[in-house]
Amino acid sequence: MPPSTHSNELTPLAVALAGLVALAVAMGIGRFAFTPILPMMLHDGVIDLAGASWLASANYLGYLAGALLCTFQPWIWARIRWLPLLAYSTLVRAGLLATGVLTLAMAVQFAAAWPVLRFLAGVTSAIVFVYTSGWCLSQLARLGAPAMGGVIYAGPGMGIAVSGLLASAMVAWHRTAATGWLVFGMLAFMLSATAWRVLRGKEDRLARWKTGVTPALPRATQAHHGHPEMAFFTFAYGLAGFGYIITATFLPVIARAALPGSAWLDLFWPIFGVGVMVGALLATRLPPGGDLRLRIGVCYVLQALGIGTSLWSPTLAGFAIGSLLLGLPFTALTFFSMQEVRRLRPATAASFIGLLTAAYGVGQIVGPLLVAWLIRHAASAGEGFALSLKIATGALLLGAALFGWMVRVYPVLQGDIGPSAAATTTN
Repeated sequence: MPPSTHSNELTPLAVALAGLVALAVAMGIGRFAFTPILPMMLHDGVIDLAGASWLASANYLGYLAGALLCTFQPWIWARIRWLPLLAYSTLVRAGLLATGVLTLAMAVQFAAAWPVLRFLAGVTSAIVFVYTSGWCLSQLARLGAPAMGGVIYAGPGMGIAVSGLLASAMVAWHRTAATGWLVFGMLAFMLSATAWRVLRGKEDRLARWKTGVTPALPRATQAHHGHPEMAFFTFAYGLAGFGYIITATFLPVIARAALPGSAWLDLFWPIFGVGVMVGALLATRLPPGGDLRLRIGVCYVLQALGIGTSLWSPTLAGFAIGSLLLGLPFTALTFFSMQEVRRLRPATAASFIGLLTAAYGVGQIVGPLLVAWLIRHAASAGEGFALSLKIATGALLLGAALFGWMVRVYPVLQGDIGPSAAATTTN
């Protein structure tokens, strides 16, 4: 089937749901399946908390590496002349298959290979995230439905909620962690199959690096959005990665330490996933216009409140409310940030999305390593976790303050390209 014919057959709902499924697999399973399985691995005695921190960081290091590959992809492609130009959808499909394989491989009881497998899963999840975002948002813009992009970012929440509920059931049935990895690997393949027909076509090929070519942007846009503004944006976005990751990695373990023996321990993670889904869908219902950086700042404050609630009220209600508040803005802030990138860098949005994802990845790597260091030097694991969460809360509040400062120092100009218009120029 010719690419144009396939493009004409696409509907906004089909594109949005395919993106949702792709991110559910790559993020909800490829990245976050480790969180609900971690208590099972600790119970089986195949890992300890220090080893878990390093294993989590291996995944986030892979996420950083994948993001950097996406950022410098045109430069790499320019130096491998024999390599044909691939379509975004081709890389997404390959990434989904790799996620299923790598997840299944974690069931093999060979601990020395686990860091490599988690690293590769991180690389894959970043590539799928960046190119799913690029492909779906550009398709939705062409179809006249850019606001449906928020549906895509409900995908990680769906993956988190489903995997969390499955893990809860497996804990109740006294299944091993190896069984959990097998179940999640098969789930990744089944979900990928539902989006396979939509994720195809060669309308959006990966660009080669063009030396000396200046993007066709309005002069006002090129002059106003300079390197300092983009540097502040990148740094602030990286703080979000650091701020949420400690809770997102160790929530079931933290809850078990605070509420030993509770029957509700394994439901906090699915609550977080439901919050992610609801927040992403609500983001699409907000009226267009206004400064998206204000919305991003509010998302940071909500996540800080979520961490603070579970920290200062370690009860069933505190963890439930905290998990929900942490999840609500999780992908909503990503959705707003990707739209903001398309305003700031409409002709190079995919590469800058990769740069932001890399900054986010750095924050994620630092978080678990900080936990490992604090637990080693604290009087108890609980004390180490508490101090880590306080630092994470402060980082999120700093990020919110930075976005508020940017609104004042770098106001939106009348000549700026809006998100929907920019989305049509990216590819």
